[in-house]
Amino acid sequence: MSPFSLTGRRALVTGANTGIGQAIAVSLAAQGARVTCAGRRDCDETLTRIAEAGGQGDFLALDFADPMAGQGVFDGQGYSILVNNAGIIRRDDSLSFTEADWDAVMDVNLKAVFFTTQAFAEAALAQDTLPAAVVNIASLLSFQGGIRVPSYTASKHGVAGLTKILANEWAAKGINVNAIAPGYIATNNTEALRADPVRNKAILERIPAGRWGAPEDIGGTAAFLCSAAARYIHGAVLNVDGGWLAR
Repeated sequence: MSPFSLTGRRALVTGANTGIGQAIAVSLAAQGARVTCAGRRDCDETLTRIAEAGGQGDFLALDFADPMAGQGVFDGQGYSILVNNAGIIRRDDSLSFTEADWDAVMDVNLKAVFFTTQAFAEAALAQDTLPAAVVNIASLLSFQGGIRVPSYTASKHGVAGLTKILANEWAAKGINVNAIAPGYIATNNTEALRADPVRNKAILERIPAGRWGAPEDIGGTAAFLCSAAARYIHGAVLNVDGGWLAR
């Protein structure tokens, strides 16, 4: 079997209804994994794309506004792959930022990531569905400060830190924990930036690759990190940014 194959594996991808999460779900399924698309919105389009790619998938309704929503989800289900992609953002000047916006972002982007991953690892170890893999979706703002997104920046710095501590604790147990830090990706969330000729030009001039990333660029990276080909990669935060951070 190819070291890149995910045949026989069961995966759960959070926030898989569109964009990066959708591309990750399709990429995992194309490599043979059965993929559960988890989120608060339906994932019908993603499931159609999975079927078109010859894969298998299903939908699970989970709202990570409740950071403990993942408790019990993995018990007895045979999951050996988890991708923590679901996330939200709130924008305002740091002088005006509210406690409600801070808590909402931290609950989804950081607290839910930790407790969902904890539940996944407990189940994987109890069921011996090992080796297992966790991929967290970090951000360029795991390394940079950003502007007007204080809770998002703090949460994504936290995701990078969680990735490292969980890798330290679980690498020897057969669980790989890594993260991907996407650059500027052409999704619905960045449509306004791409439509603004001034901002679009400034962004493209900073990217050595000379183009916006495609969601599939992240999907392929996630599939690799979940495969046996990445078995000795632990605690990495892999920049998939067209060279942005190298500039």
